[in-house]
Amino acid sequence: MRTQPANRISKKGLKVWRLYGWIQTIILTLAAIGGGVLVYIFDWPKWIYSLEAVVLLLFAYFIIILFPKVRWMRWRYEVRESEIELQHGLFIVKRTLIPMVRVQHVDTSQGPILRKYGLAEISISTAATVHTIPALIMSEADELRGRISVLARVAEDDV
Repeated sequence: MRTQPANRISKKGLKVWRLYGWIQTIILTLAAIGGGVLVYIFDWPKWIYSLEAVVLLLFAYFIIILFPKVRWMRWRYEVRESEIELQHGLFIVKRTLIPMVRVQHVDTSQGPILRKYGLAEISISTAATVHTIPALIMSEADELRGRISVLARVAEDDV
């Protein structure tokens, strides 16, 4: 089996994923508050409050602390002359090879949270699917987009 791809995504990506986790936790907290109001209005058993709190705390731990760390540790990529290799996954590690001759176009995108941290993500489109490399430093993303574009053109010319 090949060695792991050499490049990691930015450490700032960990902060971004944790911020996304906080946003999701806040939304779940609002839903739990709504559930608590229903418990109060309909005079349901009070242990439901405890159950909501435990579920909320477990969710927060996994989505804010554990999952982003594991996701960041597993995310790797490498761009070679003839292929792009991606490795990612939380529970199941997936490794993907994208032949340069299959690359149709490459995009970078940046939402408000990624922009705040100076990050961008690259989308690599083939005829069948779109592959994404998340949380790259903006200058690195631009350089990588240009490099993949040049390599894909060269690969296309060789065919």
